[in-house]
Amino acid sequence: MSASIAQTAVVDPRAQIGEGVQIGHFCVIGPNVKLGDRTRVGDHVTLDGVTSIGCDNQIFPHVSIGTNPQDVSYRNTPTRVEIGDGNVFREQVTINRASEKEDGVTRVGDHNYLMTGTHIAHDCNIGSRIVLANNCMIGGHAHIADDVTIAGGAGVHQFVSIGTLSFVGAMTRILQDVPPFVIVDGADARPRCINTVGLKRHDYTEDDITVLTQAFRLLYRKRIGVEPARDELFATGPIRPVLRHLFDCLDNSCLGRAGRGRDRRKKAA
Repeated sequence: MSASIAQTAVVDPRAQIGEGVQIGHFCVIGPNVKLGDRTRVGDHVTLDGVTSIGCDNQIFPHVSIGTNPQDVSYRNTPTRVEIGDGNVFREQVTINRASEKEDGVTRVGDHNYLMTGTHIAHDCNIGSRIVLANNCMIGGHAHIADDVTIAGGAGVHQFVSIGTLSFVGAMTRILQDVPPFVIVDGADARPRCINTVGLKRHDYTEDDITVLTQAFRLLYRKRIGVEPARDELFATGPIRPVLRHLFDCLDNSCLGRAGRGRDRRKKAA
């Protein structure tokens, strides 16, 4: 099945358009854009730069993907945006191409749902099965792991990492890394509890939830410190993979500045 392109759309003949793609009115598609099969592009969408978008994505009106990063040091080099399959980008989502400061790619994985007004800045690495609610702001070089939910109006500082299966409350300001499996909330994000609902929905066992709850109590209720908590938990029984992953992420966060493990790379920028 050939692509369907509205008469008012401006599609560069060098763009690669897959089978069954639909492109709405008044869209602008640049020469270095690749659209995978069955992707639907709504009206008034701009796709620019070196941008690869996979199959079965749905792009709503007034989305902008692949334009220059909001970085004053950017010098118009051919950095990229790479997007996987089955994503939904609601109205006014913006995703910027990368700067030259890392590997030159802004990445978005598969089966994500980005709601209205979400911004993904340059050099971000967004995993899969993530929900970003209305007006989320993701700063440059941030990494978000799989199966994360971020509620509306949250702001994520540059170089922050957000761990798998975490949940960020609405209007939260994320200045430090968010551990995996944890719910954080507040004007300055604070850990509230383990994301037991998310863990159950993803078929984690009761044993996993129990050890994570014990870890949370030691780390954020008793506040005995990372090393004493690790020693106590690792000495009491089998070391479950979720527990090791939690402490590996905490170790990485401690290596960076201001609780952001990836901020070590900022010095080379």
